[in-house]
Amino acid sequence: MMEKVLSRSIRLICLGGVAFGVSTAYAQEMQTQNGQNQSGAVQQQAEAAAQTQPSSAMQRVEVTGSRIASPNAESPSPLQVLSAADIAASGATNLQQVLLENPTMGSPAISRTNSAFQTASVGVATVDLRNLGRSRTLVLVNGRRFVSGIPGEASVDLNSIPTDFIERVELLTGGASAAYGSDAVAGVINIITKRNFNGVMLDAQGGQSSKSDDLKRKFSATFGVSNDDGYLMGHLGFSRQGQVWSRDREASAVDQYSKMVLETGDPADAFTAVRPYYSSYAPQGRFFHDTGSYTYDANGKEIPWSTNGGAGGAGATGFNRSFYRSIAVPVDRYLFATNGELKINEKHRIFMEGTYASSKVSSTIEPFALGAENIYPTTGQVPAATLVNGALVKNPLVPQYLYDRISDTDGDGIPDYYFTRRLSEVGTRSSMADRDTFRFVTGLKGEFDAWKTWNYEVYGGYGQTKEAQQSTGQVNVLNFANALQAIPGENGGAPVCASADARAQGCVPINVFGYNSISPAALAYVTAPGSLLTSTTQKLVGGQVNSEIWDLPAGPLGVAAGFEWRKEYSSAVPDALTQAGLNAGNATPPTFGEFTVKEVFVETRVPLLKGIPFVKELSFLGAFRHGDYSSVGSANSWNAGFEWTVVDDVKLRGTRSLSTRAPNISELYQAPSQDFPSGLNDPCIGVTATSTGAYDALCRAAPGVAANIAANGKFTQTQADLQGISGYNRGNPNLAAEKGRSTTVGVVWTPRSIAPLKRFTFTADYFNIKIADAIVSTPRQFTLESCYNGSNPTFCQFITRRPAASGNNSAGSLQYIDTAVSNSGGLVTEGIDLTAAWNDRVGPGRLSTKLAYTYVKKGYTVPLPGAEADPFAGEVGAAKNKALFDIGYKWNQLSVSATMTYLGRSSLDDQFLAGFDLAPNSIKVGSRTYTDLQASWALTKQAELYFGMNNAFDQKAPPIITGLPGDSTGTETEAGTYDPIGRRWYAGIRVKL
Repeated sequence: MMEKVLSRSIRLICLGGVAFGVSTAYAQEMQTQNGQNQSGAVQQQAEAAAQTQPSSAMQRVEVTGSRIASPNAESPSPLQVLSAADIAASGATNLQQVLLENPTMGSPAISRTNSAFQTASVGVATVDLRNLGRSRTLVLVNGRRFVSGIPGEASVDLNSIPTDFIERVELLTGGASAAYGSDAVAGVINIITKRNFNGVMLDAQGGQSSKSDDLKRKFSATFGVSNDDGYLMGHLGFSRQGQVWSRDREASAVDQYSKMVLETGDPADAFTAVRPYYSSYAPQGRFFHDTGSYTYDANGKEIPWSTNGGAGGAGATGFNRSFYRSIAVPVDRYLFATNGELKINEKHRIFMEGTYASSKVSSTIEPFALGAENIYPTTGQVPAATLVNGALVKNPLVPQYLYDRISDTDGDGIPDYYFTRRLSEVGTRSSMADRDTFRFVTGLKGEFDAWKTWNYEVYGGYGQTKEAQQSTGQVNVLNFANALQAIPGENGGAPVCASADARAQGCVPINVFGYNSISPAALAYVTAPGSLLTSTTQKLVGGQVNSEIWDLPAGPLGVAAGFEWRKEYSSAVPDALTQAGLNAGNATPPTFGEFTVKEVFVETRVPLLKGIPFVKELSFLGAFRHGDYSSVGSANSWNAGFEWTVVDDVKLRGTRSLSTRAPNISELYQAPSQDFPSGLNDPCIGVTATSTGAYDALCRAAPGVAANIAANGKFTQTQADLQGISGYNRGNPNLAAEKGRSTTVGVVWTPRSIAPLKRFTFTADYFNIKIADAIVSTPRQFTLESCYNGSNPTFCQFITRRPAASGNNSAGSLQYIDTAVSNSGGLVTEGIDLTAAWNDRVGPGRLSTKLAYTYVKKGYTVPLPGAEADPFAGEVGAAKNKALFDIGYKWNQLSVSATMTYLGRSSLDDQFLAGFDLAPNSIKVGSRTYTDLQASWALTKQAELYFGMNNAFDQKAPPIITGLPGDSTGTETEAGTYDPIGRRWYAGIRVKL
């Protein structure tokens, strides 16, 4: 009985469209008002289903945020609903695309437009409520946890959930750990799948961008049968999103760098790009000697090095990395989903849910930029000769021009040289990732009588995500070192490797001097393909009961109680060379970790007053959860809230909660994982041998910095230095759980008693979330400042500078800046959500409008306890003002709609600006408004055609170029926030059989 009631309620909510900020009871009331948002055949199907339901369909409902099923249940926390019709109207192949339009969402940490340089998880789609981090947004499917799509994390990959199988999505903002457990610090996204469906629904779609890329193909079939004994549904789907190359957009076609990074001054110059600004790691190599450096021209002639860039991959003195980079990586998805229920008797049913998703993702970046320090990490110097029987024998591959200009720099009696070179012969660095997600849940639900009628549910589930990645473009540094040391062959023959052992293992001398100079045999000897295998598993068992156990004067007292046991495991195993650090990068050992948690919870809804002046209804809601983690021990969560219906048209609501989040496996156990940060300012720039600034003494203490000053008169960065910073992210096994205190207070106004406004709904909600002991990665700029201003010398261990190499202007430049997670001083956000919805008959058809607006008053992190707050509200990726406006009109068979997404003005990171003595908010990024359009035409009751355009007016992304904080490599903007692709169109057909 309970399941029938719930399924009917879901169908009524589907008819309501998006009822932003409106709870389930209001969604039911609005079912005939917002129906025009349903596209042709889908609308008629839903209307027919609704007409068959009896008037008692809303007897008992469970909503996101509460485990208690009750009449006209509503959430005391802000709840926004996204219907199947809204997802269909977006034309999205991925739920992430739709969710990111909601103003409560922050910029995603991972999407297909900002993940090409990810070591793992390329093309994954995650979401981030309130800009508090994806790990603090709990994604549920039908109220239960879903296995993570990223090794070591709790973040769900939305690629694994088919959009056409979704009935609705409920967004609950505010702490909800008491109801759902760890990770719900910022809120919950509960994805409700379809059920009780008869027939077959087919959907075929194709599209591309106005530049003829970003190819999109989609086909899905949703089918099901149902009767009084239960139902069984299934879904099969395929989608393809094609590649978008950086070289195919004018804004990102060539390497560039921010002028502000090169010369301080007028902030108005911040976005004046030095263009082109090609990489100095050129395919023909750059070779450093005692008094300078040289390279080769296109004819193989030795010429002095110049900073004037060349083109493509064969330019004389530069290399355009953007030619090989991507704005969006291609993703192919194969999806299968199913769910069903079977009636055992009138009071008990067995249910199941199953999902299988296979994603194939590829990424390509430029060929490897090799420096001598990658092969000889201690000295950064390559021997130009070998001692053979006590005699110095010159490497015959080393040009005489270079040999005559170098000296012994490390005191071993052998002349040395330093070089940089783009390994174009090795080819691009590419990876192919096969990612498979499997999840199965089954259980028993129903009701039993024990004093009162109790609803119950028990379930067990298993989920697993596996990723197998194969990569190319790296080299074996041991083999490369052997190949660099050559001697003449017997009787003056062709050069051979100096080491007899290496020769026995197939060593072939390598010639790095000049363009395309590496022979195929040498290439085969030094090439080192890589691999990465990851696995994430989730096991869970849970159960709950709920009932209304007493009839109080103001209404029935509702209670719920339950338990959950969960085990999470994750592993990431790179290939042997990577584990040993022998592929020109730092050693990356395998990562393994697991934890278990046992939890119990209780919840109550207490009606306090009813039917008195200005108190139509007043209820208290409370919940408590206790968890016992194998990793961090005990953790408690609670929430307390109220619902106050003042009069029929006005309702007040509020909650206060304590949410906990235990550290995930990556935060605890992650081995160093390589990253490529941007927008960093080295505090040692400009330091001289006698300068007395705040950083100068500690900067000069670094040998490489001192050598750079001796060579240049002051510490100077080259082009390669600016473009060559990397770093590693590390875990911390000593982390404790974080605690988030959340407050929300709001009002819902539904003026049904005012005739002109009877179809209008307005909500306003204040939110304040303060996370103590927040688990964060220490910002790299903060690490630099803390090290060199002497405030925290321990941070210096995370900084690696290039060695002091004679004749190499890169001496002392930043090579690696690592970061590790810790329990920080805190994380805070505060603001207001406003929503409004109205619809009515206008002319021959029906018009509907919806508006959602979020204003973030403040948001900041405290990197370490006692440190100054680092604000993020108002910075790129976290605009203070965001809005979404929908308008739709339906007239007979025609439906048209428009969605406008607004991102307010933002500024560059204040820590970055402070490095140039610029005030916070002094460098602004203008606002952007993106407009999406769709039209559909119902051919028959069973079929409709639809057409849409995303970013219809081709709004350009702001130029957040390389060297500025927030830049997504390869896009020259913040691709998680702004659209780097441009106008795109799609067309399709839906058929109900």
